[in-house]
Amino acid sequence: MIVDLPDSTISRVQKTLVKIREEGGAVALGRVLTLIISTSLGDEEEAIEAANDASREHPMRVIVVSTASESDQVDGRLDAQIRVGGDAGASEVILLRAHGETASDEEGLVTGLLLPDAPVVAWWPKTAPSVVSESPLGRIAQRRITDAASQPNPRQSIVDLARSYAPGDTDFAWTRLTLWRAQLAAVLDQPPYESVTEVGVSGAPDSPSTLLLAAWLRLQLQVPVDAELATRATGSSGIHGVRLVRASGSIVLERDVDDVATLTQPGQPTHDLALPRRSLRDCLAEELRRLDPDDLFGNVVRHGVGQLGEPVQSN
Repeated sequence: MIVDLPDSTISRVQKTLVKIREEGGAVALGRVLTLIISTSLGDEEEAIEAANDASREHPMRVIVVSTASESDQVDGRLDAQIRVGGDAGASEVILLRAHGETASDEEGLVTGLLLPDAPVVAWWPKTAPSVVSESPLGRIAQRRITDAASQPNPRQSIVDLARSYAPGDTDFAWTRLTLWRAQLAAVLDQPPYESVTEVGVSGAPDSPSTLLLAAWLRLQLQVPVDAELATRATGSSGIHGVRLVRASGSIVLERDVDDVATLTQPGQPTHDLALPRRSLRDCLAEELRRLDPDDLFGNVVRHGVGQLGEPVQSN
């Protein structure tokens, strides 16, 4: 069910929610968190669809704050919409389209709609504030999710995040590495148990995940890491492959085609492994599984990104 509330107020939205619960039995009880999505007018649906899918694993209230660009000179107005039932997955979606001066107070728009005693997660699917932890929505959220791949300069946004990182910050560029990190860890858990002496990571120039993977490997293995950035003739984006050099030979995990990677190891047959590109829904659902700060990501982004290319200090 979709209820449109044009030229509305937050008070009217609250009263409508209560009315819907009383008449239709749609309740907020059992919601485990409030997810706030901050986006631009016209860019809401992709994020709402991902949130609806993720809500089947994490029942939640979704508040979408959609604002116009600063150059859009219109009178202050709030157009609201409430979605419940089949139009909202296992969540209830409150869409707030703010125009003019109304868009200047994002925190004020959502404060009265937060679920009581429930964690708050803020997500910026597109352009994010320069320091998310100090933004109006970031100040009220336990977790703050950005997506460097959606920024004008993806790799630079990771470098900027390394400077402004606060516990609770995370980025989908890190979430997309989960399968890569799991495969590499599984390979190194098998004999022969030789030390890695050198690492090479290759990826597209606009891939922030390549930068984070190189930083993670450098911190975990304490060896030099060569991050090679090049655009393939096939147009492949993201991470291209990883090479781990050991005394017995090199382990190479390379993804030449979407969703399938090739693993080559000395003395073993070549294996094709499922390594799919993660959807927006998968990334969001994974990040919502933990509401405490991701200490490993914080360590990688603060201490690993800035040290790439520097000599490794021996212990």
